[in-house]
Amino acid sequence: MNRKTLIDRIKQKRSFLCIGLDSELDKIPEHLLKYEDPVYEFNKRIIDATHDLAVAYKPNLAFYEYRGIAGLTSLKKTMQYLAGKIPELFTIADAKRGDIGNTSKQYAQAFLGDEPAFNFDAITVAPYMGEDSVSPFLSFDGKWVILLALTSNKGAFDYQFLVNRENGKRFFEEVLERSQRYGNNENMMYVVGATQAEMFEDVRKIVPDHFLLVPGVGAQGGSLEAVCKYGLNKDCGLLVNSSRGIIFASKGEDFAEAARMEALKLQQQMESILKGNNIL
Repeated sequence: MNRKTLIDRIKQKRSFLCIGLDSELDKIPEHLLKYEDPVYEFNKRIIDATHDLAVAYKPNLAFYEYRGIAGLTSLKKTMQYLAGKIPELFTIADAKRGDIGNTSKQYAQAFLGDEPAFNFDAITVAPYMGEDSVSPFLSFDGKWVILLALTSNKGAFDYQFLVNRENGKRFFEEVLERSQRYGNNENMMYVVGATQAEMFEDVRKIVPDHFLLVPGVGAQGGSLEAVCKYGLNKDCGLLVNSSRGIIFASKGEDFAEAARMEALKLQQQMESILKGNNIL
């Protein structure tokens, strides 16, 4: 999906919501365990209940890979369902890959390639091994790399805020600046965590036009209003992710309806923000 199409989808749906399919088998409703593939059944019902409110879905690969072949099968079926039923959705492999060039090339093919690969629209990548570890992911037309820049976990302070004594720049600022030579705002986004909302103004000084993938709204405590105050740009420029707060809103048989209600709350807030900033 190219940038124009993504922006069009945001305007059509009046939403920049990304739903994280962190579908942990131990947490899905018990009544689904009777199905041959409970995780796929769970994902399918979440998608059916929320796809008109979201522009993107983001499976976190850890919740599939830990189950081995069974988990990857659930993921593949989920991607096929999205592609066949609702092709206008943007899909993100939250894989956080990053390795030497020839290894990254294989990761890129696995997640961004066509059949028999997973055929995601985008993948999260750790940029800390440098350009040659990122460039293989940028070789697919119409696909996106989402570089980790400033994350929402407490360990972010271990490295991401370290200051370069020569120029006074923090490490995440160096990542944002140096990575500009890898790609552009048509094929590269950045992860910036919602709990770092006060940093969005600094981020936007360096990457004013790029899309930002923003995890941490909802269960992790990030504020949608604060993120938008400093992170929104003229095209919206945000994909705000909520995972547990939506998909695990209920453990009962009404889980899909409960997920829809939580997604609707966020979509309505997003619509109001887009209107208030003259994007709609």
